[in-house]
Amino acid sequence: MRTPEETVRAVADGVCRLMRGGLTAAEEAAQIDELASCYADTTDVRHPFSPLGDTPLRSRAAMREHFAAGGPPGGVERYDVVDDHVYATPDPEVVIFEFRYAGVIDGRPFTMPCIFVVRVRDGRIVESRDYVDHVAAARAFGRLPALVAALKVPH
Repeated sequence: MRTPEETVRAVADGVCRLMRGGLTAAEEAAQIDELASCYADTTDVRHPFSPLGDTPLRSRAAMREHFAAGGPPGGVERYDVVDDHVYATPDPEVVIFEFRYAGVIDGRPFTMPCIFVVRVRDGRIVESRDYVDHVAAARAFGRLPALVAALKVPH
């Protein structure tokens, strides 16, 4: 069984493998299954800083759909976890994972700061608050104009 630190690192590393692309359909499906297996059957995963609103992910199946949505972006030359630190808390189930996704997409370097506050029970994530710089993500993936347009529409 994984420790909380091993679990959060497995998720971040798995996201990187998925985002780098270059996988066969079977390899991509296996990677998505591996990522989803890091989560409990029932979860409460949220992205509080999502600019278009936070939709909680409440199950392993929802996490699988989240990781499968849209597939990897094109043009990814590098996508890695950097400057990563896992901080223990007084609660042995809870860790704080501070890191950046960094890399190169279509020749443009990017960096995306993240802080995840995660509760891991029996080696699986049961609760997580993922604080991601969504503007940096939109910029990295060439989606900033679409995000700006979406923000102009009342939700």
